Amino acid sequence: MNIGKLKFDANGLIPAVVQDVSTRQVLTVAYMNKESLEKSLETKETWFFSRSRQELWHKGATSGNTQRIVELKYDCDGDALVVLVDPAGPACHTGADSCFSESLMDKSSPVSESTALTDFAVMLELEKTIREREREMPEGAYTTYLFEKGVDKILKKVGEEAAEVIIAAKNRDPEELKWEAADLLYHLMVLLQEQKLPLKNVLEVLNERKNPSAGK
Repeated sequence: MNIGKLKFDANGLIPAVVQDVSTRQVLTVAYMNKESLEKSLETKETWFFSRSRQELWHKGATSGNTQRIVELKYDCDGDALVVLVDPAGPACHTGADSCFSESLMDKSSPVSESTALTDFAVMLELEKTIREREREMPEGAYTTYLFEKGVDKILKKVGEEAAEVIIAAKNRDPEELKWEAADLLYHLMVLLQEQKLPLKNVLEVLNERKNPSAGK
């Protein structure tokens, strides 16, 4: 990146929109100055400039929730940045994955529902819930039962649900298919957690396959 092409404001700052590289969810918006940008490029982790404290800060330096930079782009005017990252934990100080967790839209509106689905909010929330179930093992929860029975039981359920998806598709029954597909996705997510394979790693593979240079 040629920093000389960038247009910093009167205070020497440029806004940086930070997105999860796998889901494209906006995690936070912060500011960089030339020094923090250079540190970000050098370390491949996000560094910002705090306007309130008037100092540099390294995301995750105290919390451990660092952000590994995968790509860093600037817009056509050179006055804003987009930073695609692989986050090691929540981006927000509240513990939320994203600082943008509140909506001004009516949650029952089609636009809001569409936006939530586009951001993979449902899948991310499911992954979080499954992870919590494995850690806390609440009595009576079906997810707890699967983890208690172990990988063989989970694999059996994945196989059974995959067969149900095939049957529903062969029957040309979209209503049945959507329910069976949801069951398959849930059990697959349980399997990914049992194997300690984050969903974002799977999404990264799909993203790589979009790249024409990958030969797909």
